[in-house]
Amino acid sequence: MPNRRYELARRRTFLKLLAGSPMLGYARAVSYADALPAPIGGPKPVAASTGDEYVIASPDQAINVFEFETVARQKLSPAHYGILATGVDDEVTLRANREALIRLPLRPRRLVDVRHVDMTAELFGVKWKTPIALAPIGTLRAYHPDGELATAKAAGAHGYLQILSTVATTSVEDVIAATGGPVWFQLYPTSKWTVAQALVKRAELAGCPVVVLTVDLPVGTGRKTDTFERLKRLDPSRCADCHELGAQGHFEHRPMFDGLDLTGLTSTSAPGLTWSFVARLRETTSMKVVVKGILTREDANLCLQYGVDGVIVSNHGGRAEDSGLAAIDALPEVVEAVQGRIPVLVDGGFRRGTDVFKGLALGAQAICIGRPYIWGLAAFGQPGVERVLEILRVELELIMKQCGTRSLKEITPAYVGRPS
Repeated sequence: MPNRRYELARRRTFLKLLAGSPMLGYARAVSYADALPAPIGGPKPVAASTGDEYVIASPDQAINVFEFETVARQKLSPAHYGILATGVDDEVTLRANREALIRLPLRPRRLVDVRHVDMTAELFGVKWKTPIALAPIGTLRAYHPDGELATAKAAGAHGYLQILSTVATTSVEDVIAATGGPVWFQLYPTSKWTVAQALVKRAELAGCPVVVLTVDLPVGTGRKTDTFERLKRLDPSRCADCHELGAQGHFEHRPMFDGLDLTGLTSTSAPGLTWSFVARLRETTSMKVVVKGILTREDANLCLQYGVDGVIVSNHGGRAEDSGLAAIDALPEVVEAVQGRIPVLVDGGFRRGTDVFKGLALGAQAICIGRPYIWGLAAFGQPGVERVLEILRVELELIMKQCGTRSLKEITPAYVGRPS
């Protein structure tokens, strides 16, 4: 017993010293890292202060996109990082997206002249420098003060397609001005047709050539995962300090909803959404209509029946339902169903140039990335986004040459083997 009391007294003394010590930050960082899930296809998320992981100090030091996640984790509050990093329920789908891509082997061809490689992609008559696009993610100013504007400037400066979220923290007009060219507009239909109609008309007037209807979130999701709750407990800030809610929830603070009658509207969910909405949307706008969230051949066929102009194979980055169906695994049957009649894009877990190559090989015309460019944004703002895009472009060009493909048209299913 005396030894036990002595040990307890020593611990109390140590904790008192630690409370006023710079080492407290170290303790918090370690607990922060311990709260994170096991990594999938990337470096272990260890706190920088442990000295176990090199942390980049500028975008040019990065050798892969995962290095930006480490910096983003340091700069973001635990709760904001938790929203970015986690999925839903048991996070089966979140893991499946990465694991499915990792399992797919490539089949390189040899003795091909690859001195010149063309990565140009064409969508609806518009040519882009690469097939890499920026997926719609809302509330970008939660990750960096410049938010969507920094992202738009990065995309515009290097010729990348950007898809703007309905719940962006910057207006579509300002984003288009920052990009210097058109962006696509992603639409959450909400439960009120008049709101959806007004959003679509505003995007069209602003110059958006494409509206991307997201259909994989008809109701709420199980986003209060164990990981998110652990990270949230580590965050001393109160959500209400930054996210003061009005009568219509967060909508009152989203520029795209300015001036709209939001009576009774508190969520982007649309539990009554059916294919009749797609038909109505098709009749309402001259923009191309792309449906995002398609995972089966049955729904791909219905897209064709209802005159949809394109589809995005997506499980919302593992943040919709926890089906366990990876986007890359769903891609082939959707491509087979549409038979080249409309373009197919895909998102979900793409982190490397090799991942992009695999998506293209299985029939996608473009690959949308999400979390990687947010890591870059949170870490360094516009330069971070630009460096993430550059890394992915360089990696894609390299694997195209290594596999013996000189254009996107030459990247076919023959270059992908059976999953290991």
